[in-house]
Amino acid sequence: MTELLRTLYVTTPGTSLHLDGDTVRVAHPDRPGRHLIPLLRIDHVVAWNGVDVSGDLLHRCAADGRSVTWVTRNGRFLARATGPQAGNPLLRLAQYRCYEDQTRRLAIARAVVAGKLHNYRQLLLRSARDAVGDRREELRTLAERHAGALADLAAATGLNEILGIEGRAARDYFQGLDLLAPGVATGRTRRPPLDPVNCLLSFGYGMLRVAVHGALEQVGLDPYLGYLHGVRSGKPALALDLMEEFRPLLVDRLVLTLINRKQILGRHTETLPGGAVQLTDGGRRFMLEQWSAAREREWTHAGLGRTVPAALLPLTQARLLARHIRGSVDGYLPWTVT
Repeated sequence: MTELLRTLYVTTPGTSLHLDGDTVRVAHPDRPGRHLIPLLRIDHVVAWNGVDVSGDLLHRCAADGRSVTWVTRNGRFLARATGPQAGNPLLRLAQYRCYEDQTRRLAIARAVVAGKLHNYRQLLLRSARDAVGDRREELRTLAERHAGALADLAAATGLNEILGIEGRAARDYFQGLDLLAPGVATGRTRRPPLDPVNCLLSFGYGMLRVAVHGALEQVGLDPYLGYLHGVRSGKPALALDLMEEFRPLLVDRLVLTLINRKQILGRHTETLPGGAVQLTDGGRRFMLEQWSAAREREWTHAGLGRTVPAALLPLTQARLLARHIRGSVDGYLPWTVT
């Protein structure tokens, strides 16, 4: 169990959470005694598979506007419980009209992908500065391919073209993963991840999805109607859209730093008989500590001209998107760094 930045993470199977007055009572057979956490200190609850949440606590969280999210051992989203939807219904009407307007939808999709490509390029260039020899040159070459993809993106005239540019850039990036974490990973594998790097990436993307989904709901946008990912049954397409610009620096950079500093140890992951790699209980606790510390970091926001804590970036971007959808500003401004 880890309580970080007003989010309560409960990772140990067999744990149960109960409402006890104005507190959460945490119970586990191996931890006797009363363990209470005031509800005022918690905005979100993230429970791993195997953690029970009582009906009374769910009802109280829903009434208070506090979300409860369940994830798998590697952090993949399972389910989410919330109370009444927040926000002005007029904003959601505007969101739907914006989706129907192909020009505006295309502009938002282009901005989302541009933010992702820009931040991937910054990550690659930073890694190149710390590399030597052929590895440095290959990282710079890969960064320049992302610069070319940005130029192609600016000239794209259709959503399929934008998706194609994003897909090729992502493929190039993950094929070069061995340049960023030498000798540890050779590409992107998921469902299941087949090495520690991909296991940590999947975990980080799961935590990021929880944060972005919550930010969209807080602002009052519909997380299930996106502009790049469109409308996908059962998929929070707008959350997936907004995640794109955050993946390179909030997740990938954290994972690569931990790997390259050799902070990820053998005890943090385990390989199952079929080859899938998953976090151990200790690995999850370690990653949550690192995720929390990373969320406290201040990042520059090139568009706003100031710094923003990583934990507030999803909410900042959700608000910027809402302002554009309402018509208060001409375009959506993705988060990028300089």
